Amino acid sequence: MNIRPALAVAPLVLLVACSGNKDQPAAAGGPITVEASDDACKVARTAADAGNITFEIANKGTKVTEFYLYAEGDRILGEVENIGPGLTRRLIVEVPDGGKFQTACKPGMVGNGIRGDFTVSGGVPKAADANAQLGEATKNYQRFVNSQTESLVPKTTEFVNAVKAGKVDEAKALYPVARIYWERIEPVAESFSDIDEKTDTREPDLKPGQEFTGWHRLEKDLWVSGLQPDSAKVADQLLADITDLAGRTKSVELTPVQLANGAKELLDEVATGKITGEEDQYSHTDLYDFRSNVDGSQAAVAALRPVIDSKDKTLGTTLDQKFAAVDKLLEKQRKGDGFKLYNELTQDEIKEFAAAVDALGEPVSKVAEVVTAK
Repeated sequence: MNIRPALAVAPLVLLVACSGNKDQPAAAGGPITVEASDDACKVARTAADAGNITFEIANKGTKVTEFYLYAEGDRILGEVENIGPGLTRRLIVEVPDGGKFQTACKPGMVGNGIRGDFTVSGGVPKAADANAQLGEATKNYQRFVNSQTESLVPKTTEFVNAVKAGKVDEAKALYPVARIYWERIEPVAESFSDIDEKTDTREPDLKPGQEFTGWHRLEKDLWVSGLQPDSAKVADQLLADITDLAGRTKSVELTPVQLANGAKELLDEVATGKITGEEDQYSHTDLYDFRSNVDGSQAAVAALRPVIDSKDKTLGTTLDQKFAAVDKLLEKQRKGDGFKLYNELTQDEIKEFAAAVDALGEPVSKVAEVVTAK
């Protein structure tokens, strides 16, 4: 999907009124409240000091919404999605260097969002530089990302070659397998919004005038409409974008809190797309993506585990139990080397998945606050 799910669920708290001192830096450690509605995005303060910045987003509208903090070039520093009407969600973002940024609310989880300027002043040491455990966590996760892109490019190449050769059955078999490596690192991939929009936007999520390209366009060609005169061109562009992504991820500098947020975001990907059957609506291969999102979430948590255990040993045990519960349900849906199609699941099985993912999301949502705690 196109940059959808969320980051960290926060406990409901008393919100600060959105008035006065709008351009003053946020108080150190204090959350910046955001009142999101169907046609507005009221950020209580539009400036903060460098460091960990916390946003607390309350959805006062009637549509599910999202909140983003963008750096230059629309690079996503942090996002929280799937904020239902009446809900409050928390996002912690590490911004060690001052500069100009943008906030955005996205009512209905579509479009460029309701944007606003946001300024960060000063500078602080990066958490990964100042803390050896956090530094090792980011290095370990970077190695995981590299390993996934090293498989993503050749598998996508196989898929693209099958499409271009008109080998429909072979391309269908390769489609969910190639996507495994994208889905495992989806928060990192989505941070490059220009690539994400071209490669992973579903047809219902297209912006006005946006061309339908990427994974899901080829999915439709293979399963619904048949290969089209421009399918080969779309396939070539997909491979070019995936190759571009692999190059960019090698130099991206991830923060510990991005790992924590990404772990929760991947579970929200499951909750908002895979568990509903909306992600792969033509092929119904959603369980491959489901498995991969959970794998990616586990990898991020595993990288942070020494930090988590040093600060909250109980949380680590709970995470193990909840991940195991989801793993058990997924393994029951194995079929040969892959998984059942989504439309082969019963409603009871879908409800069971939803409950398990919800139960896992609650402790994963605490990881960001634990990691950033002093």
